[in-house]
Amino acid sequence: MRLSLWVVAQALALLMLATGCAAPPRTGSAATGPVASVVAAEGPAAAPDADDADRFEALGQGRASWYGKPFHGRRTASGERYDMHAFTAAHPTLPFGSRVKVRNRRNGKEVEVRINDRGPRSRGRIIDLSYAAASALGMVGPGEAPVELLAR
Repeated sequence: MRLSLWVVAQALALLMLATGCAAPPRTGSAATGPVASVVAAEGPAAAPDADDADRFEALGQGRASWYGKPFHGRRTASGERYDMHAFTAAHPTLPFGSRVKVRNRRNGKEVEVRINDRGPRSRGRIIDLSYAAASALGMVGPGEAPVELLAR
């Protein structure tokens, strides 16, 4: 009996861990870590350069969320370790290694991320961002934001 309880407990723990990406932590409000070197467009009137318009294709709009410290150092779906200070993201279908520009539709800030994980698992969300990317977009406090995705 003990062995089967142990197996059930492990299965439940894995299930809770797997669905943890769906509800990003809402802790922390100030940007911490090495995100100051990020170049993000400032202000609501930030428009892409003509070169950017040629290099990027619209993928769609939706809501973005983020995930951070509880997942830092854990393996992503691509096999690499999650680094909350890197500019990476989880997307349900884009190939690993794809680069995507994410534009916060509330404030016009943009950041480019590399897809290295699968998610989000919550209905209505189209991308899960690393803490660093979310911080650069000004969405750490709110936890999610309306975004536009552009791909190379």
